[in-house]
Amino acid sequence: MKMDTSKYSVGYYPAPGEYYDWVRKDHVEKAPQWCSVDLRDGNQSLVVPMSLEEKLEFYRLLLKVGFKEIEVGFPAASETEYEFLRTLIENDMIPQDVTVQVLTQCREHIIRKTFDACKGAPSAIIHFYNSVSVAQREQVFRKSKEEIKEIAVEGAKLVKQLASEYEGNFRFEYSPESFTGTEPDYALEVCNAVLDVLEPSETNNVIINLPVTVEMSLPHVYASQVEYISKNLKYREHVTLSLHPHNDRGTGVADTELALLAGADRVEGTLFGNGERTGNVDVITLAMNMYSHGVDPKLDFSNMPAIVEVYEKCTRMHVYERSPYAGALVFAAFSGSHQDAIAKGMNWRKEKNLHQWTVPYIPIDPQDISRTYDADVIRVNSQSGKGGIGYLLEQAYGYVLPPKMREHFSYLCKGISDHDHRELKSEDVLGIFMDRYLNVQTPITIANMNSVQVPGGVEAYVTFLRHGRRNTVHAIGNGSLDAVSNALKDYTGSVYKLKVYTEHSVQERCSDSTAAAYIGLEKEDGTMSWGAGTDTDITRASINALLSAYNNMIRE
Repeated sequence: MKMDTSKYSVGYYPAPGEYYDWVRKDHVEKAPQWCSVDLRDGNQSLVVPMSLEEKLEFYRLLLKVGFKEIEVGFPAASETEYEFLRTLIENDMIPQDVTVQVLTQCREHIIRKTFDACKGAPSAIIHFYNSVSVAQREQVFRKSKEEIKEIAVEGAKLVKQLASEYEGNFRFEYSPESFTGTEPDYALEVCNAVLDVLEPSETNNVIINLPVTVEMSLPHVYASQVEYISKNLKYREHVTLSLHPHNDRGTGVADTELALLAGADRVEGTLFGNGERTGNVDVITLAMNMYSHGVDPKLDFSNMPAIVEVYEKCTRMHVYERSPYAGALVFAAFSGSHQDAIAKGMNWRKEKNLHQWTVPYIPIDPQDISRTYDADVIRVNSQSGKGGIGYLLEQAYGYVLPPKMREHFSYLCKGISDHDHRELKSEDVLGIFMDRYLNVQTPITIANMNSVQVPGGVEAYVTFLRHGRRNTVHAIGNGSLDAVSNALKDYTGSVYKLKVYTEHSVQERCSDSTAAAYIGLEKEDGTMSWGAGTDTDITRASINALLSAYNNMIRE
């Protein structure tokens, strides 16, 4: 069956008039009020909804992250939902600065059971709703606009009445469900009718929530609808304007960010965007987007791996590897050019002692959310480059290879990755370096060496060991390394030039730091062989590097 665009037409209703003040703003300047709906909207979307114990564990995670409003369920929908809320209340598990929220339809018996569940809550939001869209009015309820508005008004009257009869501290939230498929002027009419009943005031703040029950338009259309409602809502100074975007078109985050620019005060969403169909808006992405602009999101995601672990355990869902900020691969650079830019950017920050984060390709410092550079940023496969592989070896293990040796090493690592069809971990990279370059003792090693200063340089007696046979060679050089190199040439009859030599301390801040040296030998045909050496003595480290390079020259 072929795709058929003729079945589809625009199903949304733009704001009546020019409502585009949000266009003049370029970023969200402060955090909204956050409400997690993980335990309701996120839970009902699971193949296997969370058990009471899992909901409690997830609830504790939400408190730790810093949510001050948490929708804990639809207590009239199931016994587990009801029991969970009663457990929180009866076991005094709701902190004084946290408000629980419960959802109910505008139906009397459901509203009454909801209040039963909330009895004794220190602070609770009664979130009632009814569908007002054209499709719902015509196809589901088959009622007129006036009849649909009356459902909302009667629901408002009942929650107001019961709030005075039940023990507890209650606030009210109303959602014109399927707002995005509703004429904005009609949605405004319904919301204002509800507000006339609830009578918002300085001591009675009411939440009007505008749900993107189904994404139907581009994000800028939703933003203009929100701005229209915000500017025409009655009692606006005593109303919190809230958003509840879903992600059917994959633009839930954009919907929310633009709607915040348009005047919204509050966001309902879930961790990692879990929810019905394509999910709710992802609070983590929203909050971290603000964080990357220098805005405090008022939520703590500093231990992102732990959050991922609890989420996956309780929901049985998987955080996609490319999920913004939290995915296992979102900071990973496999591309050689990307790795090179990141490595240079990191070194630039170090050289300039910068506090500001400016590293190419990485929007935030991974360490801010408990990710590491060696395990999460530079990743090695057949696409990697010398800059990244060298940077990984340096950051993780302190070895700073000279540029040409780094290039030689990178081709070696990439070849192994390509042959094995796998990614190389940092420990794999270290293993290759140690096996191929570091303190290579075969086929030739030095069994003994004595040297003395003489006029013009160093005189050395070097005993070489090869295949169990010892040979002592006398040589003179301008230093110990040169003397040993001359002895090695005499012993083997080889011709080479010591072309590259670098050294550094592997642990610069430690008194017992290890010295590392790197040597490149140029053969008669112009090709290079490389070796590295370590020792607590820099002279010995240099000689180890020389021997390693020569042994590699033989092996090559």
